[in-house]
Amino acid sequence: MAEPKNEDFLDDIEDAEADAYAEEMEEIDEEALEVEQLRAERDQLKDRFMRALADAENARKRSDRDRREAENYGGSKLSRDMLPVYDNMKRALEAVTDEQREQNAALLEGIELTMRELLSVFKKHGIEVIAPEVGDRFDPQHHQAMFEAPVPGTRAGDIIQVAAEGFMLHDRLLRPAQVGVSSTPAG
Repeated sequence: MAEPKNEDFLDDIEDAEADAYAEEMEEIDEEALEVEQLRAERDQLKDRFMRALADAENARKRSDRDRREAENYGGSKLSRDMLPVYDNMKRALEAVTDEQREQNAALLEGIELTMRELLSVFKKHGIEVIAPEVGDRFDPQHHQAMFEAPVPGTRAGDIIQVAAEGFMLHDRLLRPAQVGVSSTPAG
């Protein structure tokens, strides 16, 4: 009879070992699941962190671009408002006769100096004159056609008259040059 007790005892030990093994496996599975969940959470947080860094870098670049544009183009309204002053001074200087030039030499010299100073200020702030000449080709990116007329000896699209110079502010058009353009000669 000693044997059945030993067998029962051995069975109990095996059952206890099996139960302990099953519990350990269950704990290992739970720990593995927890590790997997922590890895997924880590990956999600890393992704969010990288996106936040990218957003911050994009915001910095956008801010730099906006600042540069404000520096370059913030005064475009004032610049545009100064163009008629340039036009009027230029017309006044062009209208002076030789006789008036002799009689008012000092005054005209002052106006010419003022005109040069205005052009210097324009250049300092990135304003460039667009000065087409008669015979140049019409460029719709820089010129505005005020009229078209058939002119013998010209090609269609040639500039036949310059009414007003144009201006660029850095790479932006402030005002197109106002020109007359030849149409296909009537014939």
